[in-house]
Amino acid sequence: MDLLLAIASRRDERGTLRDPLPNEIVLRLLDAGRLSGSSKNGQPWVFVVPDSRARIEELATAVFVPDNVLNAGLVVAILVAGKGPVSFDAGRAAQSILLAAWAEGLASCPNGIADIDAARRALEASEDETPVIVLSFGLPAKPRDPTARSAAEWSERANRKTIEEVVRWLE
Repeated sequence: MDLLLAIASRRDERGTLRDPLPNEIVLRLLDAGRLSGSSKNGQPWVFVVPDSRARIEELATAVFVPDNVLNAGLVVAILVAGKGPVSFDAGRAAQSILLAAWAEGLASCPNGIADIDAARRALEASEDETPVIVLSFGLPAKPRDPTARSAAEWSERANRKTIEEVVRWLE
């Protein structure tokens, strides 16, 4: 998929099927995160994939919208450690994984963490690791064809601020 088309057409989707995803796809998504850039190449992240139903249910209690996690075919939590812009680096990795999922035809949604202590317990985070985001993935309940429109058409239809509202030109 064309990169600009992937960026313009991708949307957070909560309606996913709970079917487990093939391992080769899971590994491609995780590799997309692994390959992301980071400050001074610090790679401050760990990707935690809860596998058991009990673990997924425990983690779901820690996010703002538990159903996103409970109804996913794959859940990936990103934990960071260290100093500097580690949360920004986690965001870069998350976006890479989300875009890779979209290129695979998957729906996905980032889930904010409402209870950091519950997330730490569910993810068995070490003392120096901080959970920053939980990503949920699955086959889309309502498939969408990104090639149905051009990147420019997706951009025009996006519920986003205009370029003029988000860009400030300085001389």
